[in-house]
Amino acid sequence: MHTYTPGLHILSSFNAAGTALQDAGACKAFFDSIIEESGLSKVGEVYHQFDNGGFTAVICLTESHVSIHTWPEFGLATFDVFLSNFKNDNTEKARVFHHRTLDFFGAAEINTQEVVR
Repeated sequence: MHTYTPGLHILSSFNAAGTALQDAGACKAFFDSIIEESGLSKVGEVYHQFDNGGFTAVICLTESHVSIHTWPEFGLATFDVFLSNFKNDNTEKARVFHHRTLDFFGAAEINTQEVVR
């Protein structure tokens, strides 16, 4: 029997300025640039802006997904990225995506978990 390790799933909660957590358009442009730079393939996406200014986004990739949910009134966001290793080892790309997202939001990590699937 062949052993297959699907990939790395990073789950993160962080604090950031409320204004940064309201700009879904800037987040989309940022995510699109990382996806392109990383050679990942986007197959679908949904961004939804809430009345309180927060937003949620889920981006489906052939390699799996990225999601973010923001609560600007609390300066809080949750984020996850899961990249499959089906054709390539994308472990480092998942870590880079996570770290660059924290930098983009000027975030202070609350907690992060790495789950090897």
